[in-house]
Amino acid sequence: MNKTLSTILTVLTIIVLAGVIFFAGTVYARANMMWSWSGDNGYGRGMMGQGGMTLAPGASAGVNGMMNDNGGMSVMMNGYGYTNSDLPPLTIEESKTAAEEYLSNLESSDLTIGETMIFDNHAYLVIKEESTGLGAFELLVDPRSRTAYPEHGPNMMWNLKYSGLNHQYMMGGNVGMTGMMGGSGMTLAPGASAGVSGNGWSSTNPANVSAEMTVTPEQAMEYAQKYLDENVSGALATSPIQFYGYYTLDFDKDGDAAGMLSVNGFSGQVFLHTWHGTFVEEAE
Repeated sequence: MNKTLSTILTVLTIIVLAGVIFFAGTVYARANMMWSWSGDNGYGRGMMGQGGMTLAPGASAGVNGMMNDNGGMSVMMNGYGYTNSDLPPLTIEESKTAAEEYLSNLESSDLTIGETMIFDNHAYLVIKEESTGLGAFELLVDPRSRTAYPEHGPNMMWNLKYSGLNHQYMMGGNVGMTGMMGGSGMTLAPGASAGVSGNGWSSTNPANVSAEMTVTPEQAMEYAQKYLDENVSGALATSPIQFYGYYTLDFDKDGDAAGMLSVNGFSGQVFLHTWHGTFVEEAE
C-alpha cells in the first residue's frame, strides 16, 4: 500500500511540476512578444514597450516610439513610407482638390484648407476651423489615387475632437482601421487619449470637447526644439499650429523646410513625423 501511495504521489508531483513549467513558459513567451519585439520586421521597442505612449512632460517618442523607420506601425500599416517617391510630386492645386473632395463628405461647413505642403511621396494639408482659426485635423494625399485621407500618428491618437472623423478612409480608402483596432481606439496617457473610442472611427461629426490644454504654445516649441537639438542637428522649430489635444510644428534646416513633429498638449510628449519624404514646396 505504501509503495502504491508513493508511486501515485510521485506521478502527481511530476504532473504539477510540468504544469508549472508550461505556465511559466507561456507567460514568458507572451511577455517577450509584447515587450521585446525588435529588429527590421518586428513591431519594435515603441509599440508597447520602451517609449510607449505614457511619457512624462517633455519626453519624446519619435522614431523609437509608436512608429519607426525599421518597424513598428510603419510596417503594420504598409504603404506609409516612401513608396510613392517614384511618381511625380503632386501640385498644390491637385492636393487642394483632393482635400476639398474629402471635406465635402463631412457634416461640417466650418472647415477650410490651411497650410499645404508637397513632399516627393505625398501631400500634407492642415484643415482648420474657420470660426476659431484652430487646427481641426491633418490630411495626406496619395499621388497614385489622388485621394485625401487622415494622417496617422498624433492626428489619430491625440486629436480629441476630430480623431474619429471619417477614418474608415484611412490609407487612401484601401484599408479601414475598424478591423485593426476593433473600433476601440487606444488608451494613452491622461489627456492624450484619442477620441476614437467615444466617437467611433466612421463618424462624420466631431466630438464636443474643449480646446484648452495644459501645455502652452511656447512650451510646445520649447519641447520640440529640445528634441531637435538632441536628434536633428541644426534643425529649428517653427511656430506651432494648435489642434485639439496637441500641436504640430514644421522645422527648418539650413534655411529650408526639413520635416515636422507634434507635441502632446497635456504630457509634452514629442512625436516625430517620419513618413514625409523630401520637401518640394508649400502654400498657406
